[in-house]
Amino acid sequence: MTTLLQRALDTRARTWSQMQEIQATAEREGRDLTAEERASWDAAEADLTAASQDVERMERMARLDAVQRDSVVVAIGDAAGENPEDRQATADAQYRDAFEAFTRRGMNGVTTEQRQLLMSNQTEIRAGATSPGSAGGYFIPTDTLARITETMKAYGGLLGAANVITTASGNPLNWPTNDDTSNVGAILAENSQITEQDVTLGQKSLGAYTYTSKLVRLSLQLLQDNAFNMESWLTRKLGERIGRAVAAHLVTGTGTNQPEGLFTNATAGVTGGVSATAAITYDDLIDLQHSIDPAYRTSAQFVTSDAGLKLARKLKDGDGRPLWEPSVQIGTPSALLGSPVLIDNGVPAPAPEAASFGFGDINAAYVVRQVAGGQMMRLEERYADYLQVGFFGFMRLDAAPDDGSAFRTFVHGDAA
Repeated sequence: MTTLLQRALDTRARTWSQMQEIQATAEREGRDLTAEERASWDAAEADLTAASQDVERMERMARLDAVQRDSVVVAIGDAAGENPEDRQATADAQYRDAFEAFTRRGMNGVTTEQRQLLMSNQTEIRAGATSPGSAGGYFIPTDTLARITETMKAYGGLLGAANVITTASGNPLNWPTNDDTSNVGAILAENSQITEQDVTLGQKSLGAYTYTSKLVRLSLQLLQDNAFNMESWLTRKLGERIGRAVAAHLVTGTGTNQPEGLFTNATAGVTGGVSATAAITYDDLIDLQHSIDPAYRTSAQFVTSDAGLKLARKLKDGDGRPLWEPSVQIGTPSALLGSPVLIDNGVPAPAPEAASFGFGDINAAYVVRQVAGGQMMRLEERYADYLQVGFFGFMRLDAAPDDGSAFRTFVHGDAA
């Protein structure tokens, strides 16, 4: 059976072929497009945009759904015959069941075994409005945390392309840096002493800012309704809220009491000309690609917002051919001048003096430090008179540029 994603890709491919045929016909006959051809082109371009949006939407849903379907399989049989992976899967499933019971009914609604599992994965966080038995944050199950992370990637984009380091604790993470690109070897004459050239090392450090989902209140009736997949719904809400906050900082965070964004202090590779509108040209994109060293270009990609992509898709080369190359195959991204395009709406929209496009190897240019084990708090008594239970989740994360040579931006010129 043909999937919706494949049908959308086929539609996009057919539409793209129609647009190319309209252009090819006019070129063969050595004339401009007729009014009818222009109307057909505009209609096809609208269909192409709609199909591209469907493809992006369904690919994003497929990534989220792939994690949600990655359910743990519990092995049946003699426990002594289980391999380590089966035992871990069994333990993960048991903890997930305990966490689900805690989420719905609190600590008074779990079994003794489930209570022990939760307590073994707890961090003590005192909340004055909670009872002693519920004062603590419990680690979110691995598969549930994966769904939150996927949601964060869907809202941003950079998180999926950056170099993500996961650590067990939030202690400062230091690593050495070195830029030796200006140093070269030399020919050594016979009976001559080798010239010395020191290697200069620097250091960068990452902490761990605490991101919270803020408080979510749910009614007891909703929690007691077993037909409602509360864990999946609440996980999505937590992930969306944390994801929105993280996504904005990964792009343009100031670096003061928050992560430093990739675009914040990035070097401008190209500055556009003075224009009454926020314009970008074919030559600007070519210059942006070549503003980074070829060593990074193999894995490089454009980064822009949806508004920036819309601007770029209207560009054509000297022969009138669109620079945008829509994908017609599952798993193959659409391209701009042969390079993939990453969409992150945290990137500034095209405007005078705004850095609305970036290009480079993001994995080399940007590092994200994420502390393992996002946690959830359940407040049972604070909203008891409303017959409600409060929830909030939190994760710890920091990020900073790493190799500044691997990424450059395009900055629009001043307004005319």
